[in-house]
Amino acid sequence: MGNDLAAFAKEKGVKYFMISYTDLFGGQRAKLVPAQAIADMQKDGAGFAGFATWLDLTPAHPDMLAVPDPDSVIQLPWKPEVAWVAANCIMDDKSVAQAPRNTLKRLIAEAAGDGMHVKTGVEAEFFLISPDGKTISDEYDTASKPCYDQQAVMRRYDVIAEICDHMLALGWGAYQNDHEDANGQFEMNWAFDDALATADKHSFFKFMVRSVAEKHGLRATFMPKPFPGLTGNGCHAHISVWDKDGKTNVFADNAMELGLSAKGKNFLGGIMKHASALAAITNPTVNSYKRINAPRTVSGATWAPNSVTWTGNNRTHMVRVPGPGRFELRLPDGAANPYLLQAVIIAAGLDGIRSQADPGRRYDIDMYQFGHTVEGAPKLPLNLLDALREFDNDKSLKAALGEEFSSAYLKLKHQEWNSYASHFTQWERDHTLDI
Repeated sequence: MGNDLAAFAKEKGVKYFMISYTDLFGGQRAKLVPAQAIADMQKDGAGFAGFATWLDLTPAHPDMLAVPDPDSVIQLPWKPEVAWVAANCIMDDKSVAQAPRNTLKRLIAEAAGDGMHVKTGVEAEFFLISPDGKTISDEYDTASKPCYDQQAVMRRYDVIAEICDHMLALGWGAYQNDHEDANGQFEMNWAFDDALATADKHSFFKFMVRSVAEKHGLRATFMPKPFPGLTGNGCHAHISVWDKDGKTNVFADNAMELGLSAKGKNFLGGIMKHASALAAITNPTVNSYKRINAPRTVSGATWAPNSVTWTGNNRTHMVRVPGPGRFELRLPDGAANPYLLQAVIIAAGLDGIRSQADPGRRYDIDMYQFGHTVEGAPKLPLNLLDALREFDNDKSLKAALGEEFSSAYLKLKHQEWNSYASHFTQWERDHTLDI
């Protein structure tokens, strides 16, 4: 069968393919293609009007063609007659540089040119809510400390188990599921993988969770902060770098502090150096900054950072090193674009290695209680506009991600901010009518 999607369809009984790409805002776009036509689509791509999605294109641009990558194909476990396949976007026989998956592939190739193989895992948190989005779906899920609540997770067993069964059937190495720190919130974990494979799985996971939730009459949201007072949806990323063959973890060195090698420290240094700018990618919405700058939640902690600090096995910092050979970036949230999340991590880390960046002082304090005592650690952006300005001012990070991508992203995200800023709210009326 190899990379032949037509042969895949014949062997697996697939009737339709969803040729899917992700736009700059994380929107998943697809065309449903009958298996009888997939051979031509695999060769030439499915046609899209790029302007109709969140890409910096005009109605006058020619067709953007989404060429499916057969290595990414996934048969839908809940509807086996359909297969999903991630696509690479081209136009006029050239790669669309601003397209997120293309941006990630270019950075993976750049890392490979330096003999580095980036492997990552993500922890994508989500809420199960009512179809209208106004409340959590479980009226009995009211504990002030609901994390790991066994009754609450069992009340949603049918949904969680179905999703986990699907991941197991797909060979993802699913290994644990839990009720998270907010009422109505869950996390499901699967094995780490190459950065592109993780991004494809992350993209599919969001689609799968939403689809299974809808099947059960519920709605799933990855919104960073859907409910005031409750812990928001993070998307923590675990990062390691391996040699060119992908067999030796070059971040691992038991002789070094926390088991993190000099190269691992430099990669981490790049993350720290670019943290305020990369927040525009890892925390890409207006709502994102209600998570990382939130007051204490009902459970007692936001579990989100607001300062650029790193530590050992301590969850109150932006980065923690939980064990030898890897570190966890706790900044990203549920709105992060699966492909841009991986791309910006690699871009910042490569710069850190090339410039031998120092991550700075390690702190082991409880940042939630004693963060005010830390001097010299930058605060993360207060809002999306501040993050976009930090990104725009970070010339090296923009160059690493590509000028076409960076320009398009900044343009569309500034439009989003302006739309938000011009929106009239009830808060304004409540606080200004009588002035």
